[in-house]
Amino acid sequence: MTTKEPHILSDFSERFAPAHTALLIIDMQNDFCLDGFATSRAGRPLDAAQAIIPTLETLLRAARQAGVLVCHVGFWTLDHHLSDTAPWLAQRRRATYASDRIAMAGSEGADFIEPLSPQPDEPVIRKHRYSAFKGTDLDMVLRARGIKSVVPTGVSTNVCVESTLRDAFETGHYTALPRDACASWDLALHDATLKTANARFGLVCDSADLIQVWTGETQ
Repeated sequence: MTTKEPHILSDFSERFAPAHTALLIIDMQNDFCLDGFATSRAGRPLDAAQAIIPTLETLLRAARQAGVLVCHVGFWTLDHHLSDTAPWLAQRRRATYASDRIAMAGSEGADFIEPLSPQPDEPVIRKHRYSAFKGTDLDMVLRARGIKSVVPTGVSTNVCVESTLRDAFETGHYTALPRDACASWDLALHDATLKTANARFGLVCDSADLIQVWTGETQ
């Protein structure tokens, strides 16, 4: 029997064409980004997360203009530990600059930050784990729209963004990780994820590369 190799989209502009690409904005919520909310109270430095907000605004505007599917992914912790397993709870309580009370369901802390608020026609994905694919509707949404390529952005590069990127790749999607549209409280961990992503899971790029493909504009 003769087997045929799948056709590979090798050109960056073809691979991330607006018609079959989704932009995922991950965990850009009050609790992860703003002073006075949960991670700030836990001592997490927020400079890096706050620094990418203007870049994400520009990228989001370009995506909307070009008709790219935009999915807003947010952490959503259920009260009374209904979304917590024992291993999850144990690890969350020892994690750096974290707690088991971040982005509580329905709280102000779980709201997306104002500059990146979802529009009525944009999917909102609520997740209970690091990956946006675990226990959510994301895979169904992407398949229903014929999405081939995924661009994960937001925070934190080495945790939720990386977990989502890995799952996107392993469920059959091309991925691009824009280095200036994701952030971590630890630059070394951010850089390590970029290196790992480019080596095994997709392409590392700048947001301007995607904007060029989506709108023809240079930054």
